[in-house]
Amino acid sequence: MTHAWKLLLVALLAGCALSPTPMLFTLAPVSGAAVATHAISIELHRIGLAGYLDRPELVRGTRDYHLVLDETAHWAEPLGTMLDRVLSEDLVQRLPQSSVFRESGAISTRPDLVLEIDIQRIDRDGDGPLVLLAQIATRPSNGIARVSTVRLQQDLISSDATSQAAAMSAALGGLADRIAAQITGHL
Repeated sequence: MTHAWKLLLVALLAGCALSPTPMLFTLAPVSGAAVATHAISIELHRIGLAGYLDRPELVRGTRDYHLVLDETAHWAEPLGTMLDRVLSEDLVQRLPQSSVFRESGAISTRPDLVLEIDIQRIDRDGDGPLVLLAQIATRPSNGIARVSTVRLQQDLISSDATSQAAAMSAALGGLADRIAAQITGHL
């Protein structure tokens, strides 16, 4: 091996050693008001997620038509899977007499209501608040779907990744509140 190649190898190894290990983040369920309904079973279909969000890094937002990523902050699990899990927990808390199960989970039964969600956006609006934009469809097993669009804003305490994960969790809790209201209005 020539001296130039040895220097290149040392430089590459040094560069790898200096790259920081990304911090892993997760979303968490957020408490909300329980809604009184009769007991129903709700099947949460896999949440649709805008392609630009489907990546390991936290998407901090968009600015001047550019996507802003945080290379030092990664999701602990795929974002779509995490959204399914956390929203399911949020809904169980808000609809305590009902059972909520995920289409992608191990339980399979004929639901009373199917819930479909398409998240088109969940990131910061420049340096402003976090914006969640989603479409919701609730469909009883014997009826027609009710579709609505939800746009929520959530202020961040600071501009760091922890604050963004907390704001995303709060926005998801707000989405669960809207879904619970739509479900009770559908019954």
